[in-house]
Amino acid sequence: MKTQANAQQLAMAINSGSSSLKIGVFDVSVADCPEILRGSVERIGRRDGHLRLVDPSGAALFEQSDLFESQEQALHRLVEASQNYCNGHPAIIGHRIVHGGPELLQHAAITYSVLKTLKAAEHFAPLHTPQAIQVILASQQIFPGILQIACFDTAFHQTMPEIAKRLPLPAEFDRLGVRRFGFHGLSYESVMHHLADRLPERAVFAHLGSGSSLCAVRAGRSIDTSMGMTPTGGVMTGTRSGDLDPGVVLFLLHSEHRSAEALEEVLNHRSGLAALSGGEADMQTLLRMRKEGDPKATFAVSAYTTAVRKAIGAYAALLGGIDLLVFTGGIGEHSEEIRKLICTGLEFLGLGAESAKIVVVPTEEERQIARICRFWINSSAVKILGDGQCNRLSENIPIA
Repeated sequence: MKTQANAQQLAMAINSGSSSLKIGVFDVSVADCPEILRGSVERIGRRDGHLRLVDPSGAALFEQSDLFESQEQALHRLVEASQNYCNGHPAIIGHRIVHGGPELLQHAAITYSVLKTLKAAEHFAPLHTPQAIQVILASQQIFPGILQIACFDTAFHQTMPEIAKRLPLPAEFDRLGVRRFGFHGLSYESVMHHLADRLPERAVFAHLGSGSSLCAVRAGRSIDTSMGMTPTGGVMTGTRSGDLDPGVVLFLLHSEHRSAEALEEVLNHRSGLAALSGGEADMQTLLRMRKEGDPKATFAVSAYTTAVRKAIGAYAALLGGIDLLVFTGGIGEHSEEIRKLICTGLEFLGLGAESAKIVVVPTEEERQIARICRFWINSSAVKILGDGQCNRLSENIPIA
């Protein structure tokens, strides 16, 4: 049955991952952008790939198992399937972009110039940006002439003071963009929207999932965050190392003769929880193994929760106390056990496991993209740019 959409103005939010693609369709004619449907393709590139569409209650609308060879193919199939449950095409499309480099620091309409700048900044996020560009190009082909917006995960952290952004390296490197950017900004923006006027002066947001980061928020502004120039930094994640002594990298380069490519593989794909547990990166699985007495799983979970606890303590010092601790992200939202382990030892800050100063807020990255799209639709900037300029295809940009 199709959604009744007589007065609806639809926005599509697109969120591409390393082996997954998510979309959400929202009605941006209404202030809080209610969801019409959401969809995902998991395990892209594998024969056990799976496409799923669900309605706002989470009830399945459509499912299909197949080989989805690329992000572009996954997007085509998701759009094709979703058309049976939505009336009309989206009026605007928003894309989650992990890293725009030092030039793209605010959400922006996607023009030829923006795509060219994004292409030039691929080396800041080589695992994410090239495929994001491919998805943008595919969406422009599917929906020609429709306004499309780049929503950057780094934008939220542009309020950080220079002392938080600048790294203790020579100025020549800072000019190249070697500085702290911070990530998970769309998740943090969605938390801000959820809390609204209930947000106190001093808060710490902890986005814990397959990627994990924390953010210190004073008076509604990011003043520090755990991830640095790339998402590899900060607390460890499922397969990423998190912060390391730079001497470790130098040692591996010189003594072990590892190439930059080999180090990238180690730091981003073979480290973190997977390294400490002996190969398992999924937190739910690790918690089950921990209950069964597995010592490596126990150690990995303890190392992760200790790292998050240390970051919270550091931000308490920076803020002069914490009025609210917010857990979000897949692990942060769904694992009471992890939240309790993190908060054990934080009682002196009034952050015991049962404290009223601790809240769980579901992350809504796709819905936050829709809210950004609503702003653009209602903004005079759209009238100034016009659809034609906003959607000049980047056929002159070489896509390797």
